[in-house]
Amino acid sequence: MDYKKAGVDIEAGYKSVELMKKHVKETFRPEVLGGLGGFAGAFDLSGIKNMEEPVLLSGTDGCGTKVKLAFIMDKHDTIGIDAVAMCVNDIACSGGEPLFFLDYIACGKNYPEKIATIVSGIAEGCKQSGCALIGGETAEHPGLMPEDEYDLAGFAVGVVDKKDIIDGSNIKAGDVLVGIASTGVHSNGFSLVRSVFEMSEASLNTYYDELGKTLGEALIAPTRIYVKALKNIKESGVTVKGCSHITGGGFYENVPRMLPEGVKAIIKKDSYPVPPIFDLIAKNGNVAQQMMYNTFNMGIGMVIALDKEDVDTAMKAIEKAGDTCFVVGEIADGTKGVELC
Repeated sequence: MDYKKAGVDIEAGYKSVELMKKHVKETFRPEVLGGLGGFAGAFDLSGIKNMEEPVLLSGTDGCGTKVKLAFIMDKHDTIGIDAVAMCVNDIACSGGEPLFFLDYIACGKNYPEKIATIVSGIAEGCKQSGCALIGGETAEHPGLMPEDEYDLAGFAVGVVDKKDIIDGSNIKAGDVLVGIASTGVHSNGFSLVRSVFEMSEASLNTYYDELGKTLGEALIAPTRIYVKALKNIKESGVTVKGCSHITGGGFYENVPRMLPEGVKAIIKKDSYPVPPIFDLIAKNGNVAQQMMYNTFNMGIGMVIALDKEDVDTAMKAIEKAGDTCFVVGEIADGTKGVELC
């Protein structure tokens, strides 16, 4: 008896590392010390000395049951972008710059080419957000997970000068809410999606005229990364007063998280085009509108609060980053919460 016969292939692990090295190196920033394969990832923090009061920010998350889609479609090159996005968007939401990322892949069996493909997506997400992929772990779990399945999670660290933290404390009535468009469902609500649609190869390969693509292509579209858009706003001289990353819980749970007591967010549902994938989910699953907005991003991945006079400058900065944005509402006096009208 040996480890390989017990279900863990050490040689496959070595091969995975070799195949992923080229993807990892493409993400390195000048602050990265050493290479891939050490016991710990090293990152030089001397650059933050220029900040008055540097504050480290961290975020950790996974892709939820969206990975099930990747299994069925046998498409593993974008799920890593989702893992990175879920972490770095939270850091950017607090005003921070993501510095580095680490991934954790648990699998039933290590197929080196598949693992390397997953990591290529993680590296792409890191490049999009400007953070370095400085380490990770691939763990085989024979007997615990089916051989052809895996789970993916990640952890990111960022930094912000304390004076630049976005905490919503200065939001007031009359402020304007700007929404930055999502690329679709992103990485939340897939347990409901999987209840609405049959998760089979035939179902996911079905073409829908209203989508202009197959169901699978629409659902697996990777989460949009908003780091560049928020960085552009900051560099334009505009102060973001509040920021909400629309993830699990949709508008109803996430928008209030950026609000101080005594004000509410009023969002106009007809202020932007809702992507057709959400109409299809609601129709096919007979999902009530309130539940849709309490589960999905409904086409808006990030909501920011701004002074009225800063809106035009901020929107131009967002568009310069390649994102689409809309004025979606305003702040009013009232009980802390969100109203959709």
